Amino acid sequence: MNTLDEFAPGGNRMPRFDDGMVNMQELIRTMAEVLVNEIMSAQADELCDSSENTRNGYRERKLTTCVGTITMRIPKLRIGSYFPDELIERYSRVDRAVVAAVAEMYATGVSTRKVERVARKLGIDKMSPSQVSRISSALDASVEDLQKRTFDGTRFPYLWLDATYVKCRTEGHVASVALVSAIAAADDGYRRVVGFDVVDAESYPSWLGFLRSLKERGVDGVACVTSDAHAGLRRAIEEVFAGAAWQRCVVHLERNVCACAKTRRARSLIGRVVASVFREEDPHLVRELYSRAIDEVGAICKSAGELLEEAEADALAYLDFPKEHRRRLRTNNVQERTNREIKRRSRVVQVFPSAASLVRLVGAVLAEQDEDWSARRYFSGPSIAKTFERREPEPKPCDVEEIARKAATIIGIAKDENVAIGKRAA
Repeated sequence: MNTLDEFAPGGNRMPRFDDGMVNMQELIRTMAEVLVNEIMSAQADELCDSSENTRNGYRERKLTTCVGTITMRIPKLRIGSYFPDELIERYSRVDRAVVAAVAEMYATGVSTRKVERVARKLGIDKMSPSQVSRISSALDASVEDLQKRTFDGTRFPYLWLDATYVKCRTEGHVASVALVSAIAAADDGYRRVVGFDVVDAESYPSWLGFLRSLKERGVDGVACVTSDAHAGLRRAIEEVFAGAAWQRCVVHLERNVCACAKTRRARSLIGRVVASVFREEDPHLVRELYSRAIDEVGAICKSAGELLEEAEADALAYLDFPKEHRRRLRTNNVQERTNREIKRRSRVVQVFPSAASLVRLVGAVLAEQDEDWSARRYFSGPSIAKTFERREPEPKPCDVEEIARKAATIIGIAKDENVAIGKRAA
């Protein structure tokens, strides 16, 4: 006669209590987990059967149900992505974070008419402290996992750092606090959110403590760090990631150089000259253009030319890395886009009632972003492998005069375009 253990999901023994009785809740939870994963696997196979696509592993995500927490093994595809929208909401964590922040305002007595309108839009008429606690605890666990996860055995050749400011109530008054974050590209080509924190000010001690925490959790093997030119940040990078190249974001550099000019026309001309440098891809042409841009910009505004000359080595650091990576290394756009999403979601709350509520929402946004990135590579496997190879300097061009002629032509076109625009505006 067959026993119950023969019908256990996955061929495992039936879950039982210490006294030998079958644990029905655990049995139902396990069966639900097996069924959901089989459904997702079958759907992913159907997508692959109808094309030349193939499976590429899976990513795990926890889902809390009425029978307990199940682990969903969501299949990954080599081309495109798969997500079981009918089983789980893609952005549910962020929405719950907003609800928790608004509810906490009610609980702490700092609500306003505007907050009440926001709460009504979210369907919050009244919420007890116990409900706030339950929502918050579920989110806090997810955020803590993101903040404290370790990366042993993984190398991160590229790191992007930035800070954005959000208003938060601290010590009885509203203040603007700095949210610092780190995004890295791993040796498998995927992007990951490797750290974030809320600090009082974007200073050297704050950045130093943050970067040391990244190092302690296994963020190592960094070959290039991209950021803006904040003095405290740069000093911390040199101390924690000694030997790594520092790439000054060329978008921020262009803004800083243009800001030195006193007139709109001068700023426009400087912007066009500098932008023409970074539109090119040939390293020799870019370096020649940069050298000529220093002279052209210096003739328009001396301080702008000096700033451009001072930043040359750091602005062109990306040219020493594989060709496939240069466009994404030379700017901090990956951070800028993430910060815009954080700002968009935090605008609903406007002023956070506490640092904990701010961390909760930002963590939820970054957790969803990290999960989305896990479905597609940022750099291909073969190209990311080049980062760890010994980089030989590129040979000098055989026709130096031709490079110089091209550079002069490009700079001349940029100046002529600015003159033409000025005449049309007049």
